[in-house]
Amino acid sequence: MQPTILAVFLGFSGTALSMSAAGLTLLAIGLWAAKNDIVQARGIDKIVALTPLCFAIPLAVFGAEHLSSPQALLAGVPSYMPWRMFWVYFVGIALIAASLSIATRRQVRWSGLLFGAMMFLFVAMLHLPGAITAGGRLPWTIVVREMSFGGAGWVLAGIAMGGDREGPGKGLIIVGRVPIAIAAIFFGVQHFLHPLGLPGVPLAKQMPPWIPVRAFIDYVTGAFLMAAGVCFLLARKTRIAATYLGAWIVLLVVVIYGPVLIGALADPSTGVQVEGVNYFADTLLFGGAVLSLAGANRK
Repeated sequence: MQPTILAVFLGFSGTALSMSAAGLTLLAIGLWAAKNDIVQARGIDKIVALTPLCFAIPLAVFGAEHLSSPQALLAGVPSYMPWRMFWVYFVGIALIAASLSIATRRQVRWSGLLFGAMMFLFVAMLHLPGAITAGGRLPWTIVVREMSFGGAGWVLAGIAMGGDREGPGKGLIIVGRVPIAIAAIFFGVQHFLHPLGLPGVPLAKQMPPWIPVRAFIDYVTGAFLMAAGVCFLLARKTRIAATYLGAWIVLLVVVIYGPVLIGALADPSTGVQVEGVNYFADTLLFGGAVLSLAGANRK
């Protein structure tokens, strides 16, 4: 069946269907690639073994969005850039290539390094100027979020280069740890200031009323984030802090963002469907960013 026909049959927009299909495909690839690590890991370390999966799925989702809905993303390309549509497609292809590399753990030193550099360029060229101009909580949250994603890409590259042994790999891990730490602390504070928002990455969307003890969930998440962020910043108990915080965020993705995603996909609006997929993928990627620090540290 053609994607557009299948999308109509399922009640999905073409963009939401493409994003979902890309995520499910990378889920299958990532589970196959990580099966031995998952089996060998013990206890909560099984969550750490899912780090490449948590990272790769969102990149595939975002890459599919670039390729299936380029016109909607064209406005994000600076007006001074030549061949603006080319860059939308280029980023989409780059994200999918990086997702495959990270999921299969092949050439991660390059995919992680280049993905991190791309995210920092996005911050410098798009998000930071926008936040300075517009001000407000949400633009700065996006700046911090994108920097944490870039930092995590460098952490993954550092692990692939030899981890915490002396050398360029160790330097990348040290540099990449800082924006993740800043994001955890910043997000933690936001959870206390806005205790009804969806937990994890504190953007605009609120938790649905059917979720019990919504404020309590946000307060617990905020406390987790701030405590772990301080550990990351000081390089103390980094592995255990990253493991437990990452596990908590992955749990939130499954228990809260999963039903929210299902509800969004049931809505006939393309915008609502795409927003639901994006929120799910954003939070899963942040969980992967946190877990990358667990894999990079032995203590």
